[in-house]
Amino acid sequence: MARLNEECGIFGISNNKDAASLTALGLHALQHRGQEGCGIVTLDGKKFYSERRLGLVGDNFTKGNILKKLPGDYAIGHNRYSTTGNNLIKNIQPFFADLHDGGISIAHNGNLSNSRHLRNELVKNGSIFQTTSDTETIVQLIAKSKRTKIVDKIIDTLFKIQGGYALTILIDKKLIGIRDPYGIRPLVIGKLNKSYIFASETCALDIIGAKFIREVRNGEIVIINEDRLESINPFPKVKERPCIFEYIYFSRPDSLINNTSVYQYRKKLGAELAKESNIDADLIIPVPDSGVPAAIGYAEQIKRNVELGIIRNHYVGRTFIEPTQQIRSLGVKLKHSINKPLVKNKSLILIDDSLVRGTTSGKIIKMLYESGAKEIHLRIASPPIKFPDYYGVDTPSKNELLASRLDLEGMKKFINVDSLYFLSIEGLYKSMGYEKRNSSYPQFTDHCFTGDYPIKPIDATSKDFEKNHLSFMSSKSLT
Repeated sequence: MARLNEECGIFGISNNKDAASLTALGLHALQHRGQEGCGIVTLDGKKFYSERRLGLVGDNFTKGNILKKLPGDYAIGHNRYSTTGNNLIKNIQPFFADLHDGGISIAHNGNLSNSRHLRNELVKNGSIFQTTSDTETIVQLIAKSKRTKIVDKIIDTLFKIQGGYALTILIDKKLIGIRDPYGIRPLVIGKLNKSYIFASETCALDIIGAKFIREVRNGEIVIINEDRLESINPFPKVKERPCIFEYIYFSRPDSLINNTSVYQYRKKLGAELAKESNIDADLIIPVPDSGVPAAIGYAEQIKRNVELGIIRNHYVGRTFIEPTQQIRSLGVKLKHSINKPLVKNKSLILIDDSLVRGTTSGKIIKMLYESGAKEIHLRIASPPIKFPDYYGVDTPSKNELLASRLDLEGMKKFINVDSLYFLSIEGLYKSMGYEKRNSSYPQFTDHCFTGDYPIKPIDATSKDFEKNHLSFMSSKSLT
């Protein structure tokens, strides 16, 4: 209902004469992860080429002569949703910089939880920032590293940053993919003939006919040099904790996580929800499109059919003009309309994937009542979101989260439903294939539900940090 805002989508390809065009297609498949801006950087072996635009991939990279301006056999691309930094052309990635050792381009999905501290230190030491994106912090740290070789400079930088991140990096005839030590942000490896590919999701591989190889492991650095793959694991080993919202909301339903489609995970969430909270009603209807897989799973569990009681308009632009309060008040009707003959005089089980602020939910529920619905029983296929995120999901602050401010009865009254139920944390883990959540070491980054943040806010100068960093960097050069 009231949406969590998407993360970003990243893509990279090596050793392919159609690198720019294939990157544009990959970004098109990842468009759901960010719609504010898109960019592609290519490398022809000698020179980097960059094109960055505000807006959608299809409006920028599939017409005219833009792709002809991007020669080269290597490319990385980025779809932007701004978690950190304003929505300006200068903040659109991939970023490019000329370093002493040659050019480097970086695309980043995620958020650095210590970026403000690092940025302040860099500025004190003379760095000049051109953007407000925390991705530039990574570029600046690489530039200032005292290590000799570029891959070692990158590793040096990784030991300084904290948070959830996946990176694609382009340097001279090398394509690099990196996933944070906990594997919070996703990154997969594919192959198309002799070309290796990095992408945020497997759906970006499917669109270009590439074969899915595997996921980049947590804390892994994968280096592609022409048709060779090298893996480096510089971090102390910790248990992977991927972001649970990739399963619940962010990833496209046809993408694979752990060799299972996201669609199947979401159906299981709905089935567990039905086991926990079934109630007698006339119709099961989803909030489209986010609630559809869970509603199907819910209905299959209780052997009922799903009905389309809410119709979504897929052609609403993100920059729709809202000149007056009267027009602004109609905003939810631009995206959703009610199938009035279906819902009139009916009791409804309304299913969605999450509940954030509750404002949009209340408007949709009001529309259903105005269309003649007799009762509305809202069922949410995830636990209550009580805590904000700092690793790349643009959640509201804690006091804006409905479940943080109100108890279950208060939330029910706020959005005006006859009953309200959230999937339990136990049900969530059962849907993911675990019998229970291990309280001492959870399997997912689930802090928005539990408050259990995987990364402690340690300072980059702590003794533990320095011990791990110096231990690795004192070893022989890797490149």
